[in-house]
Amino acid sequence: MTRSRRIFRGWWVAAAASVTYGIAQGIPYYNVSFFYDYFERSFGWSKAEITLGFPLAALFMVWVGPVLIPRFSQRKLILFGTFCTALSLAGFAWMGGSLGVYLALWALYTVGYLTSGPIPHQIIITHWFERRRGTAMGIAYLGVGIIGALGSVLVNRVTAGHGFRTALCALAVCMFAGWPLVWFVLRDTPADCGEYIDGLEAAAAPLPGSALSIRSLLRLRAFWILLFASVCSLASIGAISQHMKFIFLDAGFKPGQQLDSTWRTASVIVLCSSTAGRLLIGVLADCISTRIVMIGSYLLTALTVAPLLTLHPSHTPYGFSILFGIAMGADYMLIPLMLAEEFGLATVARAMAIILPVNTIAQAWFPYFIAVLRDHSASYRSPLFTVLAVALLGALSMLALPAGDRSAA
Repeated sequence: MTRSRRIFRGWWVAAAASVTYGIAQGIPYYNVSFFYDYFERSFGWSKAEITLGFPLAALFMVWVGPVLIPRFSQRKLILFGTFCTALSLAGFAWMGGSLGVYLALWALYTVGYLTSGPIPHQIIITHWFERRRGTAMGIAYLGVGIIGALGSVLVNRVTAGHGFRTALCALAVCMFAGWPLVWFVLRDTPADCGEYIDGLEAAAAPLPGSALSIRSLLRLRAFWILLFASVCSLASIGAISQHMKFIFLDAGFKPGQQLDSTWRTASVIVLCSSTAGRLLIGVLADCISTRIVMIGSYLLTALTVAPLLTLHPSHTPYGFSILFGIAMGADYMLIPLMLAEEFGLATVARAMAIILPVNTIAQAWFPYFIAVLRDHSASYRSPLFTVLAVALLGALSMLALPAGDRSAA
């Protein structure tokens, strides 16, 4: 196929998306849980109450994805979403002990997450790339790990020197750092700057095809299998990620400097290894079956539970952090690749507008369920075995996915 003589802008878009996505999700999502034990000590809330904010907000704000994502420019949604996230983080910094205010701030955070996180960035990448889509998606996800790790270092140092409220304000300010790239580099589609997918000439560019209707999509067995498998995987990852600091505390790490520094080390390793994992998984998805890659990554998620069952304060959890980081690298990244492969590029935005809100609910409510289990048990042992079972269920369900199946159930 003939390539355009112009320099293909798509790789610049992927690089810019790496930064903007890293800021929009990597900084807040992977670092808000650092403050949970501070909320517990400052306001006297239980683990279940602290982890209830995200699930309730996800349940009530689930309509945001299907309503806004297909109707607005993805670039504009990223700007809107990061602004909402910044307001919520600033609110967490200055809230009092009112659970009502806390829950309302989580609703604002969730709107920001849904409109500036995975969906808009994934849609932009899928419109710019076809043949190297996995690699491009891996590049776009690099920033989540790298910038999220920098955020982990930031919150630990600022909290140690100036308190957790100042650290939350610092995270809020960081949300605006990606705005110049959104304005000047990101573009929703190649057509916005006179280009075609993969940098091809007009005659060589593949036709986009027609999008499946919501009704048609919901009649496909493959869609329901992907939805169920992704729910299990994201729920397991969310539970481990949100409870990581509490699990360390339960294992005997002392509150304060020891707990904070251990969490920082583990978080940085997790996010850095997830960076390598995402790039590796993206390249693998371009070379072998995406279905096989998803099954492998979901099984790895289950395996990460084992090191958590043997944690001890005399050992930094390096093994867990590396394994979990690699597994986490596949979290949302492989879903749009599978959707494009199974149902076509034109259907990705519509399918993701359904899948991401459902995944978000699972990713939010399952950690809350784990918190309730922990509050009613003597340790995290039973909750962690529950996480293990759900992760394995997600991997096994992918075995039922028929390759290229578009037939209705």
